[in-house]
Amino acid sequence: MKVLAINSSPRGNAESYTVMMLNPLIEGMREAGADVEVVNLREKKIRYCIGCFSCWTKTPGKCVHKDDMSLELYPKWAACDLAVYATPLYFHTINAAMSTFMERTLPSALPFFEKDQDGKTFHPMRHKTPASVLLTVCGFPEASEFDPMLEFFKRTCDEEARAVASICRAGASLLSTAVLQGKAKDVLDATRQAGRELVKTMKIAPETLAVITQPLSDAESFGKMGNIYWKTCIAEGVTPKEFDSKEMVPRPETLADFMFLFPFGLNAAAAGNRKVVLQFTFSGDVEDACHFIIEKGRADAKQGCFEKPDLTIETPFGLWMDIMTRKADGSEMFAQQKYKVQGDLMLMMQLFQK
Repeated sequence: MKVLAINSSPRGNAESYTVMMLNPLIEGMREAGADVEVVNLREKKIRYCIGCFSCWTKTPGKCVHKDDMSLELYPKWAACDLAVYATPLYFHTINAAMSTFMERTLPSALPFFEKDQDGKTFHPMRHKTPASVLLTVCGFPEASEFDPMLEFFKRTCDEEARAVASICRAGASLLSTAVLQGKAKDVLDATRQAGRELVKTMKIAPETLAVITQPLSDAESFGKMGNIYWKTCIAEGVTPKEFDSKEMVPRPETLADFMFLFPFGLNAAAAGNRKVVLQFTFSGDVEDACHFIIEKGRADAKQGCFEKPDLTIETPFGLWMDIMTRKADGSEMFAQQKYKVQGDLMLMMQLFQK
């Protein structure tokens, strides 16, 4: 089987969630014996279709543009058995690069009108066109975000080239989150399995697709995390790419945000079989208190003071946020008595070690 994987992500491979999903799919296909070629549209020069219809009349089957699409990509697309359309979701559908590629496959169609079994008018094909797989990612947590794209994909498949599968990964940014690496591995392993299945059967088993598309987070938690992240990007004047390259950490601005975010960076397993209570008493911009009940590998946040905590940290709120986001060194600040700790210092160090 010859497969052409068309990647329309404008991002480099290291920062593209589309590529993160596409790579294991390709690996699975190759393991199953497929000949797979990957095309990155960001590296190609493809002009827009100008709607002249010369490819239907003056030069049947050939576009008037002499660019990478006509000279290289269209012949490869026409010759493959399966085309994988890998695109991030932009404005509820495929992005502009993928749209341009798909529009430039117009020479494969004949101008004549025919009716399908449902009475719908369509253009017959000039030659064999490949079956298709859609692979797409988006930032929103709900799978319903892909509904318009799936409808588009279904409508743009011709009568003779069926759409064999759609892989839609919502909340794709969570795949790179440290606390979700177990789930991320399951998703990527299942995507590799999907590649094998597509080559062998031209379909993906429902149970495989269920693992790929499993929820990684509830929508409420996803929204909270996302809002803290974007507020940090705005406050620091950085793009997501710069945020990642600088290994930045989202910065809470309120006690509620701190209570939500802090457990993600806590080594709750350090408590072992014990129940440990970690108390924070804040001063400065935020004068309030909260505590975390740590047991069985998780930490639950509660507002207010616990009667007899195992550890108590008294600190200015802004200082602790600086420590959390690596703008200040916690050990140095402690040595300078910028904050106080009561309780087992060794346990504190273990809890804060990821």
